[in-house]
Amino acid sequence: MPDPPHASADPDSTVDENRLEELIIEAQTALPVELPDLANRCAAALGLGTALIYLVDLQQQLLIPLDEALEPLPVDRSSAGWAYRTVTPRVADAGDDMIAWMPLVDGAERLGVLAVRTASLDGVRMRRSRMLAYLFAMLITSKRTYSDWLAARTRTATMRLPTEMLRAFLPSHTIGSSKCVSTAVLEPAYDVAGDAFDHAVVKNILHTMILDSMGHDLASGLTTSVAMAAARNARRGGGDLTDVVDSVDQALAQWLPDHFCTGVLCRLDSATGTLRWVNCGHPPPLLIRADRVLDGALDSPPQPPIGLVGQLAPAARQVHETTLEPGDSVLLYTDGVVDARDANGAEFGLDRFTDFIIRSTAAGQRPAEVLRLLIHAVLDYQRNQLRDDATILLFEWRPQYQ
Repeated sequence: MPDPPHASADPDSTVDENRLEELIIEAQTALPVELPDLANRCAAALGLGTALIYLVDLQQQLLIPLDEALEPLPVDRSSAGWAYRTVTPRVADAGDDMIAWMPLVDGAERLGVLAVRTASLDGVRMRRSRMLAYLFAMLITSKRTYSDWLAARTRTATMRLPTEMLRAFLPSHTIGSSKCVSTAVLEPAYDVAGDAFDHAVVKNILHTMILDSMGHDLASGLTTSVAMAAARNARRGGGDLTDVVDSVDQALAQWLPDHFCTGVLCRLDSATGTLRWVNCGHPPPLLIRADRVLDGALDSPPQPPIGLVGQLAPAARQVHETTLEPGDSVLLYTDGVVDARDANGAEFGLDRFTDFIIRSTAAGQRPAEVLRLLIHAVLDYQRNQLRDDATILLFEWRPQYQ
């Protein structure tokens, strides 16, 4: 695989502040396709060599350069991938030059990496490389919301219409604060229809949700999309957990009376560790504490799925509550994860699923990397042919890191 373009000379150590100011102002109105050239010019203004932007693909297997003349790099077998996986800079030799692979991160969301190539690297140049990575992470985040080009660059296959509709509603894979983090993955990336996840932080409250609509067509995707919109509408209007679930119930009953979905909705107070949740006909959440699953800790009496009408509709949703301990993780998932089968028909299973998470976490992997590795393991187990959508959401309460 080709290296980034050669840095022709050792850059000057001084910063052209006037030029840098001009470039930052220009960045506000720059088209997404102009970001590669802009990155190079910003690097020069900082006294560095060249800079290249790589964004991770939808399945987090490849780092795809915005320079369309270059080839992607593997996430699992490259210095660039190491920087992405660990969210840590990685320095590599490149002939007469050095490359600093800098992670591109928006809050807790991993976007890709920035390759800064220069004749030499010292503390000053590393600091400037980090600054450049911070700047372009913000630029990419702001521009990818309206850029079809950036979306297309990070795809490696054709996306079906139901998936396109549903993915338009999905939030970032990973969000968080100093006290909690939530991360999720969803497969099959280009053919999902009924599964979805949502998470948001409102002051000190982390809201999480996982949904599974019946079917695998445009109608199931529409069901999930309406459910997500109704939940956000109630949440943003100041509604509590009961209001959010009721809003989803009413929306589906009104607009899609013949469709329903299962789901779990959670509300974590990151200041106190109080967790409240509602389970609507879905597999129960799992509580992981001190490297083991606490069996049945978040089980609850069964409640009907969301969106049932008439006599099938529940009189009132039951909200359950517990208090987490620092370091606890809560795992939400759809049945497509544990029901995945190998060539002999053996299920991936809940034990294999939870053991993978516990072992990866104990090995020091970050939550987002744990789920990336896990969803790839599920895909490999079923030879990349999932029979059902598979969605996983993991959130942690970690007040000790504040």
